[in-house]
Amino acid sequence: MAESSDNEARGSLYAPQTRSRRRLTFWRRAGYQLVVPIGLGIIRLWWLMCRVVRVTGEEHLRTAIERSGAIIPCYWHQHQLFCGRFLFMQRVAPIKVGFLISPSVDGEIGAMIVRRVGGHVIRGSSTNTGAKALRDYYQALAKDGVSPVITPDGPRGPAFVFKPGAILLSQMSQRPIVPLAYAASHAWLVKWDRFVIPFPFARIAIAVGAPRQVPRTLDAAALERWQIDLGSELRRLFEAARAALQ
Repeated sequence: MAESSDNEARGSLYAPQTRSRRRLTFWRRAGYQLVVPIGLGIIRLWWLMCRVVRVTGEEHLRTAIERSGAIIPCYWHQHQLFCGRFLFMQRVAPIKVGFLISPSVDGEIGAMIVRRVGGHVIRGSSTNTGAKALRDYYQALAKDGVSPVITPDGPRGPAFVFKPGAILLSQMSQRPIVPLAYAASHAWLVKWDRFVIPFPFARIAIAVGAPRQVPRTLDAAALERWQIDLGSELRRLFEAARAALQ
């Protein structure tokens, strides 16, 4: 699928940008056009080689979508590979899935992959443009009907620490957080961030938690309690997914 300006307008919630001096030149874009199909092919091959044998709590996702339309899917950064696939493959309760992609030039690779699998791209960085990203997350939820995925520990970590972004977004938008986790029968863990890559032909189980709606009023102590509670819920869901593989 060609990356036209029209597709870019539909696939992004605000214009691509970069904080570096590098620019998306013709030759760099041409190179990305070669790299992206290879990367996407590897991802799809991995999805095909691994078998999802159990999904628990899928009714929670369906109920949340029926009630709210757009939701806030939430899972650890390390669980992106198959929790993301699970959201893309929804048929009973289809959703418009959105992902935060770095505004850097190199982030364009991820943005192109997300668009090609039918996702919606939010160009922003939790480090450099967090306030802008939160604003556009709200735009996605409230006005565009997009359900933006939030990985609460983020790619920079610390791993498995629930940061407050998803909670603040739920408070602002009055849309529910839907926590998810997955487990693989056998997997590699990437050394620097513990990202989970299942072995070929591994069995996969996915667990979906009950929707969590954050109240409009929330003080600092309550926010911290929500962070602790949701972090515990993601860990519980991982254990539930792992138990489903036994």
